[in-house]
Amino acid sequence: MTDLSQLVKAYDVRGVVPDQLNETVARALGTAFVEMLRESGDDADKIVIAHDMRETGPGLARAFAYGANSAGAAGVHIGLASTDQLYYASGSLGLPGAMFTASHNPAQYNGIKLCRAGAKPVGQDSGLAIVRMRAEELLGDLDAVAEMPPRIEHISLLEGYAKYLRSLVDLSGIRPLKVIVDAGNGMGGFTVPAVLGNQLLPSLPLEIVPMYFELDGSFPHHEANPLDPANLVDLQQAIREQGADIGLAFDGDADRCFVVDEHGDPVSPSAITALVAKRELARFPGATVIHNLITSAAVPEIIKECGGEPVRSRVGHSFIKAEMARTDAVFGGEHSAHYYFREFWFADTGMLAAMHVLAALGGQEQPLSQFAAEFERYSASGEINSTVADAAAKIAEVRAAFPDATFDDLDGMTAHLGDGAWFNLRASNTEPLLRLNVEAPKPDRMAALRDEVLAIVRG
Repeated sequence: MTDLSQLVKAYDVRGVVPDQLNETVARALGTAFVEMLRESGDDADKIVIAHDMRETGPGLARAFAYGANSAGAAGVHIGLASTDQLYYASGSLGLPGAMFTASHNPAQYNGIKLCRAGAKPVGQDSGLAIVRMRAEELLGDLDAVAEMPPRIEHISLLEGYAKYLRSLVDLSGIRPLKVIVDAGNGMGGFTVPAVLGNQLLPSLPLEIVPMYFELDGSFPHHEANPLDPANLVDLQQAIREQGADIGLAFDGDADRCFVVDEHGDPVSPSAITALVAKRELARFPGATVIHNLITSAAVPEIIKECGGEPVRSRVGHSFIKAEMARTDAVFGGEHSAHYYFREFWFADTGMLAAMHVLAALGGQEQPLSQFAAEFERYSASGEINSTVADAAAKIAEVRAAFPDATFDDLDGMTAHLGDGAWFNLRASNTEPLLRLNVEAPKPDRMAALRDEVLAIVRG
């Protein structure tokens, strides 16, 4: 039997094309997805399908649709889209969805993000393991995938997506802003002109300066991963040279957005989480806001100061979305620049987060560096990866080295040192890596604690 364990991950499907993911596998996954939905009681008469700018996307998406057809479901193909545009389609149409993307991974990769109707996530514990098992069975018996006449409807939802986002954040009355956007040759080059520009809707008081808007899944300029500082260098230089008010960098499928101030300095995703939380709590007083355990301690502090209820979650979109739904949270944010909104079916959208930042910045006169300082209270290391042979043994070794710390094990190991400093060590789901995040009130304390933990992990 075919083994798809290296392709079907904890939260999505992702692998090298064609070695791990090809049209035959995509077709089996399409059939398996529909069968899983029906077995769990979901309506699966139609599946909405989209793909990003990677060359392999159209063929894989079409094969998936044929697989869905074989299981008796029609395909509703919206063509090129960002991942949050697929979530909009799933939410507004009330259909399960499949987004073909490998996000920020290199060009030889592709993948699938699956969701139930209403953009509800599908992960290992919510159907993905069943999809994998059923697809493996189908690939072992290809005759089990029946031939059916193709049933694929093609529609465009880009204008509807843009109008919906503009209905959630009013940018029409802000002061004029010069905004440089680095799309990294990803889907931001497709959605930014529609949402923030005048391609489909009336002009906003924004001067959008495009960088790398040409859709190109080979990523000729840099990887479309704004969390890697190397991928921000071009944007930072452009901001300084052109005197922009703000810079925005999107990842490949444009569901994440990173913010850079007028000096070319990154604004941490934790600060963006706190900023957006403050805005949402002004609209929905007393609401719950979700944050993962890697975000700055400033995030729950600011949520409480704004009258909200902070709820801490494990890292990962399936956990955040589950907590969002459980608590009816108005907003959720992660250290990785994923931002989730109740008004967006509890799904993540980098574009909506960017619009909140633009509205906040343009609604007052301070430059972004000064305005964002309110939300940057501590010194953080960022995420540091170390290759280890035995993650559990290393975590135990680090724990033993801090006998006076208070520990919790919600996601990996988090140690609180009592002076406002803390660190988290957690193992990667897919690689032999330990991920370290450290925060402290002052930079020197953070650096010392970071180096102390790394010496044990790498020693």
